[in-house]
Amino acid sequence: MKDLNEALTEIAAIRRQIVRTAEFRGYGPITVAMTGLVAVAAAAVQGRFFPTAAHDVVTYLILWISTAAVAISLIGFEMVIRSRTIHSSLAQEMVLHAVEQLVPSGVAGLLLTAVLIKAAPEAVWMLPGLWQILFSLGVFASARFLPRAVFVVAAWYLFAGLVCLSWAATERALSPWMMGLPYGIGQLLAAGILQWSETRTDGSFE
Repeated sequence: MKDLNEALTEIAAIRRQIVRTAEFRGYGPITVAMTGLVAVAAAAVQGRFFPTAAHDVVTYLILWISTAAVAISLIGFEMVIRSRTIHSSLAQEMVLHAVEQLVPSGVAGLLLTAVLIKAAPEAVWMLPGLWQILFSLGVFASARFLPRAVFVVAAWYLFAGLVCLSWAATERALSPWMMGLPYGIGQLLAAGILQWSETRTDGSFE
């Protein structure tokens, strides 16, 4: 029994090591690109149908949290399906490992949003830029098990977040394109990198 327990422990350790070092292939280029288009569409919807959202944080949050929920659902669903096909018996561990890299920045974004609304409502214009900076940290963390070029995507979101903070400081409004353009460009860039990586390796997925 002792030998069996030791063997199982060693197998578990090997699986964890594989998960930490293997390239995650659960993100599909087409779906990632779709989330970028969803962001652009949401920006267009805000500008066309909810122009007052630029100064109404409740409407703004409803629109963009809903947009984020749609994007997360699309990516999450495909991530599970692709991982089962590509990563086989390691699918669950790979998915959990991928999610763990993004959860801290997501939770930080939610908490920061709540604090600003509660304690400093006059500063809510900073939210788009801060969200992008936090998202960039999640992408930086994820880049360890994704194609190396994903660092460019993380750098883009960091740059875009800083630019949005600088730009928004003059008008102090929740412009739809401070979300639509950065996320649209960022997700399309990520999709291009993922597609390039798949084509470079074997091109057998998608």
